[in-house]
Order: sequence, then structure tokens, then C-alpha cells
Amino acid sequence: MRDHAIRRVVIENAHIVPVVGEEIPSGHIVIEDDRITAVGPGAARAVPEGAQRVDGSGCLATPGFVNTHHHLYQWASQGVTPDGTLFEWLVASYRLWGRMDAEVVSGAATAGLAWLARSGCTTSTDHHYVFPKGRGDLFDAEIEAARRVGVRFHPCRGSMDRGQSQGGLPPDDLVEEADEVLQATEDAIRKYHDPSFGSMLRVAVAPCSPFSVTGELMLRSAELARSYGVRLHTHIAETADEDEHCRAQFGMLPVEYLEQLNWLGPDVWLAHCVHLTDADIRRFAQTGTGTAHCPSSNGRLGAGIARISDLLRAGAPVGLGVDGAASSEMTPLAGEVRMAMLMQRARYGPRALTARQALELATIGGARCLGREKEIGSLEAGKLADIALWRLGGYHAAIDDPVVAFAYGQTPHLARLLVGGRTVVEDGELRTVSDAEAAEAGARAHRRLLAAAE
Repeated sequence: MRDHAIRRVVIENAHIVPVVGEEIPSGHIVIEDDRITAVGPGAARAVPEGAQRVDGSGCLATPGFVNTHHHLYQWASQGVTPDGTLFEWLVASYRLWGRMDAEVVSGAATAGLAWLARSGCTTSTDHHYVFPKGRGDLFDAEIEAARRVGVRFHPCRGSMDRGQSQGGLPPDDLVEEADEVLQATEDAIRKYHDPSFGSMLRVAVAPCSPFSVTGELMLRSAELARSYGVRLHTHIAETADEDEHCRAQFGMLPVEYLEQLNWLGPDVWLAHCVHLTDADIRRFAQTGTGTAHCPSSNGRLGAGIARISDLLRAGAPVGLGVDGAASSEMTPLAGEVRMAMLMQRARYGPRALTARQALELATIGGARCLGREKEIGSLEAGKLADIALWRLGGYHAAIDDPVVAFAYGQTPHLARLLVGGRTVVEDGELRTVSDAEAAEAGARAHRRLLAAAE
């Protein structure tokens, strides 16, 4: 990544939403190196020598957003089965995904991560679970893309070992052997995982789903992750079809199945969780199990509306996720703040989720899911300087409450995005890779994947 950052920065005159603590209608944030050193009202009392001053007048300052679920390679397969259910969409997509290579993943990840950064995302996960043989190092390709774009990255080494001949959904030629998966996952942890404070790169263990992974691999994956102290991630309870599959195959509902496999706990966060029972919600809260809520993808696939308000009331961690671009085409992470709020209100009424609660999902909620709430997710002295500055002038100025102005309508212009004090986006444009380069990389990956699948 080209370093465009001045490592001493003072943001002044902004409306600051720390997320943890009281809002500051006009205040300052002081940054030195990669940390926030001061947040407060009015002008900064001590400005570091040589600091860059950023005038935040008319702007809303929030923590950088945390994307808790994604499939970056899917940027190359957008628009597939636009009217299908999850299972119909997956069956149609497997043929394409089986032809991807490292070049496709590199281009798709570059475009996907650039798009996320442009919508206020400073930390993103990725759940990569398709590894066609002889196609290069796909995991390394997306890690390198994240380094170039400049976002904090949590790639999840996914897997599938349960093909159609074993009652699973994916074709047999697209799954891996369990021993092969576990070795590759351990190798990825050893090579890439950085547990230090301020880390830009952490690895999670992420078998794909109950309908594509054996119980043996789920159990052994949990043992591996806990032996290394890394987190666990998978898809669960996304659709009614999945409920039926789990009843037929295992004689129980999806979350009951996970609990039997020792897959609930404070080191676990789960994608979607649309079809939860009251007992599931209680267990999530009791065990500290997190949820990655992907409202646009759930709507696009007709999966339903997750019980996010109920999870929050119970005290369970909840973050936001964009999900793969092929099931949530061109969805910006900032837009999921609004979508989450509106979907909860559509289901439960106008007080189900406030604008500020929705903003918490995108920030501290996501940080809790990833086990990083002591580092990111709020604007506090000592935390990492991952900050989004949103310009609320023009049409947005007609709304007095800046958080309402941000969440209720079209996402405001992103004036600046800092990741560890480094400028990644300025005045709506990337300052690491160029927007033109990222967009072309994504388009090229799409063309390459379609040509390979012919």
C-alpha cells in the first residue's frame, strides 16, 4: 500500500458519535501514529507538532465500519440466478466458482474491498470456501488485495467436504478431503494470523455450512481453531430450506446441531441467523455467540428478516455484513445501516431499531463479533484511529439530527476514511489503489471467470 497518511492528524469541528459515550456536537479527535489520543468537545488543547488539521465542519465523525460477512470472489459472478432461492442460486453458481483461479480472486477482492472502503468500511472479513485444485493460491490472492486497498482484514479459511454423494449440496468435484482442509487451514493460520493489538490481518476457521460440511470436519475445525486461539465462523439458519435439510439429515434444527458440535461460544460468530427460535436466541446470549446480519442479501434471496431486535434485547453480539456481491449486488456497507433499521421496523414496528442502534451494529457490534471491541468500533482514546468522516451539507442539511440524516436516506458523501491513521479514502476517492484500477480489476475478473466456465 502506498502510504498517503500523515501520522499526526487533528479532526476539528465535527459532530462526533463515539458510539461508546456521549455524542459531541462540535468536537475534536487527535491521532498520533495509529491511535486516537484524544476525543473531546471544542478545539483540541494539545495539537501534535506538524499535525495535519482536518476541518470537520458540517461533517459526522463515526468509527470505521466493520463488515462481518463477505465472499469477495463473488464480485466476479454477480447477477447469477437473480430470482432464485438460496439453494437454487448456489446450485447455479457452483459451476462458475469451480473455474475461478487466483487471478479472478485477486481482481474480485480488489474491487470488492475498494467498494467497501468507499462506503466507510475499515475492517472486513471474508469467507472463502471454494478452492478448485490447481488454480493457484486463492487465499494469498485476497490477502494481497486487502494489503493494497489498505483495510484491516479477517480472511476466513472456509471449506466444504460434503458433496452430493454424501447428501450435501455442492458437486463432489468441488469439495475437499477433511485432512486436506485442516492442514491448509493450519498452514494459513501459521503463515498469516497476527494476534497483536492493531493487527491488519487475522485468520478465522470457517467450514461453510451444515449442507456442505460433515459433522467430523465441523468438530475438528473447532478443535483446531481453539488450539490456536482463533475465531470460528460459518453460515447457519439462513433459509427454511436449511431447516428442512437439518431436520431430514440430523433430526434437529440448525442451531441445535451446532451446539451438539461445540460450535456456540464467545469465539464464534455466525452468518445470517434468519430462522432462530426463542431458545436459539437465549443460547446465543448466554454463550456470547455473535451474528453477522446481512439484510440486503437475505432480502435478495427471499430468505426472510432476521430477529435482530430480539437478539439485541437478549444481549447477544450482532454486527452487519454485506455478504457476497453475487447475492447482494453492489451493496455498500453504509447502506446496510439503513436496510437493517428499515427491515426490523417492517417486521416489528417503528421503534424496533433506532438509527443509533443501527449505527452500533456497523461499528462496536461488528467489533464484538470479531473479538476486537478493545481496539476498534468506537472513538475513544487508546483505540485504533479507524474513522469515517461523512459530509452532511447540501440536501442532508435539511435534517437537524446528523445520525438520522446519515441513516434514514441516501448515504452521505464520505469526506475521509482513516485506517490506523492512514488515509484510504479522501473526498469520496480511494487514495491507495485508484478507483479506475479497482473497478477494472473487478470487471476483468468477471470476464475471465465467465470465459473459463464456457
